[in-house]
Amino acid sequence: KHEEQVQFAAYKQFCDDTAVEKTRAIKEANEEIDSLEAKIAKCESTISKLTKEIAQLDEDISVYEGDLKAATKVRKMEHSDFVATRKDYTESVDSVTAAIALIKRKMYNKKQGATLLLQIQSTDSPAVIGKALAAFLSTAETDVGLDVTAPEAAAYEDHTGGIIEILEKLKDKFEDKRTELEKEESNSKHAFEMLSQDLTNSIATSKEDRSDKAQTKAKTAQKEADAKGDLQDTITSRDDDQTYLNDLVSTCKSKSDDFEARQTLRAQEIEAIEKAIEIISSASVSGAADKHLPSLAQTGHSFAQLRAVTKNENQIRVAAFLHEQGTKLNSRVLSALAVKVSEDPFKQVKKMI
Repeated sequence: KHEEQVQFAAYKQFCDDTAVEKTRAIKEANEEIDSLEAKIAKCESTISKLTKEIAQLDEDISVYEGDLKAATKVRKMEHSDFVATRKDYTESVDSVTAAIALIKRKMYNKKQGATLLLQIQSTDSPAVIGKALAAFLSTAETDVGLDVTAPEAAAYEDHTGGIIEILEKLKDKFEDKRTELEKEESNSKHAFEMLSQDLTNSIATSKEDRSDKAQTKAKTAQKEADAKGDLQDTITSRDDDQTYLNDLVSTCKSKSDDFEARQTLRAQEIEAIEKAIEIISSASVSGAADKHLPSLAQTGHSFAQLRAVTKNENQIRVAAFLHEQGTKLNSRVLSALAVKVSEDPFKQVKKMI
């Protein structure tokens, strides 16, 4: 009984120490799980935020590039219009200058001069005026010797000075328009260059920002993946520890219950054996001897026969008591002892004790 108590004390100490260790490990694992879950949630929030920001930057870049493309297209159209219009003004100035020189030399067809006067007074279009001047210059010198008597020519000849003045004013007007056009072209070019530079900078800045956010997102996604892997490993380890702890507690409790039951049974067995010894050693033995000794002497039986009678009666009583207690306590030890006690009650009882 004492040896079993020592062994069980060592086992119980193992159970207690292991339970404490596993409980601590489970607690730490739960704390680590909470930390990892918080880390994962933060990563997910960061990734969601970065995804939206990257999408917005992609949209911004697309808008900036679209604006730059459209502005470039418009600028090309404006410049093309400028070149064509400036050419018209330049050609008109050159034509007006040539016409003035021709009129001053009177090297022209009077009818064509009259027609020119009517045309330039009826429009402000440099293209129309340019065509009229070109027609006048192309026919003036070839028709200079013709005698023109048409009323238009006569009227025109009376206004030679007036036509020159009109042409000079027209020349000044065209030169002013050309200067204004060149100024507008310069302003438009400068404005485009400023806009282009601003859009180009915005595109570059947005692309750089997008690249940074994309890298941060990738790193955060890796952190999230690592955290999820650690979380799964921690959960698995925690669950294994919990299962081990549950099994340990159950096993230790079962063994403890068994130990307590055995200790109780041992105590009851010892009590029964002590009772058997008491029965064997009680006054009933001497009483039995007193009862049988006279009669045995009278009939001539020996003392040995008296002992045999007494021995048989007590063996039966002790065997019956041990058998009864063995059945009651479900003790194989007492039941086995009940079978063997008839051989030598003192010897068997002492041996069992």
